[in-house]
Amino acid sequence: MIKKILNLPSGLWRFCVSLPLAGKIGLVISLFWLSMMVLGPYLAPYGMEDLADNDIFGSLSSQFWLGTDYLGRDMLSRILYGAQLTIGLALTAAICASVGGTLLALLAVVAGGTVDEIISRINDVLLVTPSKIFALLIVAVFGSSLPLLIITAAITYMPGSYRIARSMAVSLNAMEYVIVARLRGEGNFYIAFRELLPNMIHPMLADFGLRFVYIVLTLSGLSFLGLGVQPPYADWGALVRENMSGLFEGAPAVIVPAVAIATLTIGVNLLIDSLSLRKRVAAKGVQA
Repeated sequence: MIKKILNLPSGLWRFCVSLPLAGKIGLVISLFWLSMMVLGPYLAPYGMEDLADNDIFGSLSSQFWLGTDYLGRDMLSRILYGAQLTIGLALTAAICASVGGTLLALLAVVAGGTVDEIISRINDVLLVTPSKIFALLIVAVFGSSLPLLIITAAITYMPGSYRIARSMAVSLNAMEYVIVARLRGEGNFYIAFRELLPNMIHPMLADFGLRFVYIVLTLSGLSFLGLGVQPPYADWGALVRENMSGLFEGAPAVIVPAVAIATLTIGVNLLIDSLSLRKRVAAKGVQA
């Protein structure tokens, strides 16, 4: 019945059904926040900057489902608008980090020699640099803007993605089918994108999910410190910071954005863990 209502392809439906309970919960939470990223501004009852009430730090009510903030603005609307920045920036940066790290790893492995050495040593330098300090330094020196936040987060988390992708590519590069392809005279481009990359997709997708979670927390932390998203924009980290004065009053305006960050990261982690578990079970079944 649910399959007919959602009109899902049979393969996608089997994938959703095969997930354990934790994975299904994570999938629902992740899809919910992704839909809010797209539809949030259209579902918000007020504008992001509208002063909806004179009562600052208002409690939950039928008019303001998540209360109001320190200026009397509706928190539900600000959460829905903030989802675009929190999820959108992190998703874009995670894609850049994962794609960039994977492509550099493929280049390093198929080219080998000096190219591999140079790329790996630069990656090692970035990898041993504390990510939070590096991000703070970049933002403090060059200022804070949305494109700079994306670039900073992508550069910060690309080395980890490169390291994982390179370790897989090195192992795959020694497989018999890759050696046969080289003996056939296939070029490096063919080897990288037809022989190596297809066998790296699933592990790199799991790594992409982890990068996304890390970047959400990093960007929210920067916004909480006042170095991330700047007014008039506001992501969830900025919403926590600007309502900190209501902490001693127990205002929902402080708790709600923190809960939003927590549910997003927990949901994605549950989904990633379930995908990893599903892959391990499938691998054991093949070996058996």
